[in-house]
Amino acid sequence: MKPIEITDANFEQEVLKSDVPVLIDFWAVWCGPCRMIAPIVEEIAGEYEGKAKVGKLDVDNNPNTAVKYGIRSIPSLLIFNGGEVVDNIVGAVPKDQIVEKLNGQVAA
Repeated sequence: MKPIEITDANFEQEVLKSDVPVLIDFWAVWCGPCRMIAPIVEEIAGEYEGKAKVGKLDVDNNPNTAVKYGIRSIPSLLIFNGGEVVDNIVGAVPKDQIVEKLNGQVAA
């Protein structure tokens, strides 16, 4: 399963109104570290199918959401639960760090 494409237009429906935790990868095509973690984000999307949503938001095409959540450096990963940001990760980090934070929300 591939990550969902999150946009300014579908953000509220896909993220804020989600009944499961949501991991959003804020990225851009020109960002090298973003390309490094893209396969990890895709793996997590498959592994958490049914337990959490995984989405990618292109900051160049969807500036409103990026600005609203104060995204200044990418990649930035935000974890939402119940419509609120509950955790964040900045930079290209190993998969186990992302999974550990996401597990804290899935188990909650």
